[in-house]
Amino acid sequence: MADPLADVPPGAEAGVLAERLKERIYATITMIAVVVGLSIGDVSALGALATVLTTALGLWLAALVADQQAHRTVHRHLATGRELRRMLYVSSPLLSCAVGPSVLIALAALDVLTLHAALPAAAGVCVFSLFLWGCVGGLRMGGGVLAALVAGLVDAAIGVAVALVKAAAGH
Repeated sequence: MADPLADVPPGAEAGVLAERLKERIYATITMIAVVVGLSIGDVSALGALATVLTTALGLWLAALVADQQAHRTVHRHLATGRELRRMLYVSSPLLSCAVGPSVLIALAALDVLTLHAALPAAAGVCVFSLFLWGCVGGLRMGGGVLAALVAGLVDAAIGVAVALVKAAAGH
């Protein structure tokens, strides 16, 4: 597959990477809500896996439809070629948000752990990934280790808040 950033003008590459990371963070926050909701309900491992995978697929397809709609409205033509590759590249992290939860749910299906343990663990993995992205962002901004840890904790707190709201809502 061709490098989706090969045709991106110099200086615009950082913007593309920022959009890609934004999608990953958005999908991770969404996945926290999904796995917490599943942990509250009565679902089988197969049902939980199907929900996680279809959520990621649905997020990805929604992003592609929205990107294509916006592109054709602004540019008066469908995105093709380089433009379409960029959309696919930017939106692909929406699919990867399902990997961690899917692995944990698959372990539950294989009786390595219970689904009751796998779903909260999946939420924890997602929250931890938000913490890591916050730390990376803090370090890249040049604030040092303490600023990076604070940024990571703030991002993780957002993930925990999403989980708590979902749990409090009871669905």
